[in-house]
Amino acid sequence: MKKLLLTLCLSFFTSCNSQNKKTMDFEVKKTDAEWKAQLSNEEYRILREKGTERAFTGEYYDHFEKGTYVCAGCGNKLFDSNTKFDSHCGWPSFDKAIKGATIYKQDLSFGMVRTEVMCAKCGGHLGHVFDDGPQETTGKRYCTNSVSIKFIPEK
Repeated sequence: MKKLLLTLCLSFFTSCNSQNKKTMDFEVKKTDAEWKAQLSNEEYRILREKGTERAFTGEYYDHFEKGTYVCAGCGNKLFDSNTKFDSHCGWPSFDKAIKGATIYKQDLSFGMVRTEVMCAKCGGHLGHVFDDGPQETTGKRYCTNSVSIKFIPEK
């Protein structure tokens, strides 16, 4: 009986997971092999496997030049530098994304309830968004992995 119950539970969760992946259709479609050939090991771990870089180690956590931040996987414009702020959390933080550039998904990993932020064009994992950003603007904090973005300086 326990074996049957376990099999039914696993089948249910597997089908829910598969269904969830099928409903997310992105403009940029690549196989794992294609992503691995294009991205560094660290970029692949974060963008495709939903990893996280260590706090205060990323290239952009303390970077405040004028320009645009794009997805490291596909080049989609994600954040304008004028929305970046120092949240003292160790990761690049923005108070809003460029309209239509990101999508959101509930993340229940590690016993927490969070909102995952992904690139709307390729589905790359960028980080998470929280409601503890600057109240004078949006109140949001897009906590973003430096590895998941690239900076394009303003001309």
